[in-house]
Amino acid sequence: MIILVGPSASGKTEIVKYLIKYFSYTKFVTTTTRKIRVNEINGIDYNFISTAEFLDKIKNNEFIEFVNYNNNYYGTEKRNINDSTCLIIEPSGLKAFKQLNDPTIISFYLETKKEIRKQRMIERKDKIEDINIRLKNDDSIFKKDKIKQYIDFYIDSNYESIKDLAIKIDKLYKEKLNKIN
Repeated sequence: MIILVGPSASGKTEIVKYLIKYFSYTKFVTTTTRKIRVNEINGIDYNFISTAEFLDKIKNNEFIEFVNYNNNYYGTEKRNINDSTCLIIEPSGLKAFKQLNDPTIISFYLETKKEIRKQRMIERKDKIEDINIRLKNDDSIFKKDKIKQYIDFYIDSNYESIKDLAIKIDKLYKEKLNKIN
């Protein structure tokens, strides 16, 4: 399983899209009690379930980690781990995955300069107020010294194309899996 970690606009989402399209990976689908939105598809965007079902899964220890955010539960189910999945996650979630001690869960941190991330957010038409808030929040969430023990590979995503980054991640992932198997 590939886990991508990195601050806003470091390229995570685009890399996962590329890995899915060109390398036949699948998106790790998380579970939520949030109401489905227009254009969302159950089982693709999220696994949408009731609060009662979610609480049963908690009781049965089916989640790697979960949170209650805005009065909705969100969680990552153990059953979704396999060698062909990709997941974007924050450092707190990464810690929970790494505590499973599964050597096939391989993490990549996308290092990107703040100026480049800001420019990417401007180019994708994010609001400047939102950009500034995200950059400030990222400073506290993505501290290297707090997560370096959980990261397998650091990838410089400043100047390489999404294609080149995806190829590099796929190669490193497969090399590490081959050493394990």
